[in-house]
This record gives sequence, C-alpha cells and structure tokens, in this order.
Amino acid sequence: MNQTAIFWPVLAQVLLVYIVYVVMGRRRFVAVKSGEAKVGQFKTRSTEPASSVTVAANLCNQFELPVLFFVLCLTLHVTNGVNYLTLALMWIFVASRYFHAWVHLTSNNLRLRSRSFFAGAAVLALAWIWFALHLLGAV
Repeated sequence: MNQTAIFWPVLAQVLLVYIVYVVMGRRRFVAVKSGEAKVGQFKTRSTEPASSVTVAANLCNQFELPVLFFVLCLTLHVTNGVNYLTLALMWIFVASRYFHAWVHLTSNNLRLRSRSFFAGAAVLALAWIWFALHLLGAV
C-alpha cells in the first residue's frame, strides 16, 4: 500500500481546523457588526459572546485529541505501518471529528457531541493498539 495515503486524512483534519477558524471569524465579525460584542471582548473568552465562544471552544478541541491522531499518522508513515485497516481507522476518526464539530457549532447537543467524541477516541485507541502490535512485529 502507498504509505503516503495516510496524509489524506491528515489533510482532511487540517481542513477542518481552517473551517472552524473561518466560522469563528465570521461569528465574531457578525457579533461586532450587530453590536452584540465589542472587539475588546475577544481578549478573553470570559467576555466573548455565546455565538462565538462555542466556536472558540471547538477550535481548542481541534488541538487536543487530534494531536494524537497527527502523531500516529506520522509514526505509521515512518514505520511503514499504513495499510487498509489503519487508513480506514484514520478516516473514521476524521469523520468523527467533523461530526463532533458540526454538532458543537450547530445544536451543541451534548449527548451527540460526547458520543462522537468517544467514538473517535475509541477508534484512535484501536489504531494506537494496532501500531504497538505493528512495532512488536505481531501484525
């Protein structure tokens, strides 16, 4: 299998980060333009309007669990560990992050958000277990 295929889900996750940045910028712009907020309120999240604070929180989420995803993708590439299983797991993880972001930025339904988070975390954990087995030569 082409080992560089692992970078397609990486690029998709990076795209999600930029999408969230755009959404945050738009919501902040609208908040200032409508008078809901003043520019100075964005110095700290404690005074940021609810319309954009959720997006800011989601942006922080993109640099938590996905950090393990990025590291794993690189280590899989370096150790020739990319195969159809690991590639599928990485795509499933990215899909869970897109769903998580969509829920967070729309309905913010905590039940759906937490389920998508835990599903992605479980998939990523499985991929890490597979990687450990790969290093041991067991797979």
